[in-house]
Amino acid sequence: MNYLEMAGALIGLLYLWFEYKASIWLWPVSVIMPAIYIIVYYQAGLYADSGISVYYLLAGIYGWLVWLRHAPGKVERFITITPPRLILPMFAVWCVVFVLMGKVLETCTDSTVPWWDSFTTALSIIAMWMLAHKYVEQWLVWLVVDIVSCGLYIYKDLYFTSFLYGFYAVIAFSGYLKWKQLMNSADERV
Repeated sequence: MNYLEMAGALIGLLYLWFEYKASIWLWPVSVIMPAIYIIVYYQAGLYADSGISVYYLLAGIYGWLVWLRHAPGKVERFITITPPRLILPMFAVWCVVFVLMGKVLETCTDSTVPWWDSFTTALSIIAMWMLAHKYVEQWLVWLVVDIVSCGLYIYKDLYFTSFLYGFYAVIAFSGYLKWKQLMNSADERV
């Protein structure tokens, strides 16, 4: 039994709760959780996931700073839709990261799932950036990541993490609806 994996999964549930509530407390938790998963994923041979955990840790600090700029007493950063002008650049970034990371994992590591690992990692980079900017569609991107990751983690015998990502998938759909509601209620106040 991997106690580190269990701890990461429990902290992940706390993170998900804060994200669902659009609470700034998601950011400190988003620094702790990836610190744990850097080790868990590396031990499982999921090198891109281990690497993305470093990105999550840094993105957690970035997101925290972005959200703090909109702290009480300042104008709050509202939940919005993703500006259409960003769709193509985000897709291009995803494609480049996916292909480059997939090739590196395929040729330079002993990964048994280089392209799946690369797929979820590249998509997670986009989703985390969208979260930092409070774009409601980040939940839909996470939904794809969560579904694919759930299967990947079952394949790699990471059952606690697979359960966590299965739960993430359910919450991602609910989170999308919740954030749309929050976004619409903010629009009505303006």
